[in-house]
Amino acid sequence: MPEETQAKAPDSGAPQGQQSSGQGSGPGSGPGTGGPRGAGRPGGGPGGRGKFFRRKKVCKFCTEKIDAIPYRDVRLLQQFVAERGKIVPRRLTGVCTTHQRRLTRAIKQARNIALLPFATRH
Repeated sequence: MPEETQAKAPDSGAPQGQQSSGQGSGPGSGPGTGGPRGAGRPGGGPGGRGKFFRRKKVCKFCTEKIDAIPYRDVRLLQQFVAERGKIVPRRLTGVCTTHQRRLTRAIKQARNIALLPFATRH
């Protein structure tokens, strides 16, 4: 019976800073949780997906049926360039491989004729 009350202690509603300082009583310190942060599996929690479900990103150019990516369209290209001037990778933007290659080429062309900056001043 004391084991059940100890397991429910973190959920008792007490502020986080006032919990007991015994080992193993905090959240995320159980077996298989991967340390104090408690991210056991990808997605945030021990159950897999966690709180939020991340949708699969779809290529903007494929959905809008854009074949040629013009290097003169600075507004379009700036969506795929980070604040510091780096090209944002595919895994973050969701652009397909072929369009990412065309996009990279267009960004580099726009940089060479000074439509886009190579890097920002810091």
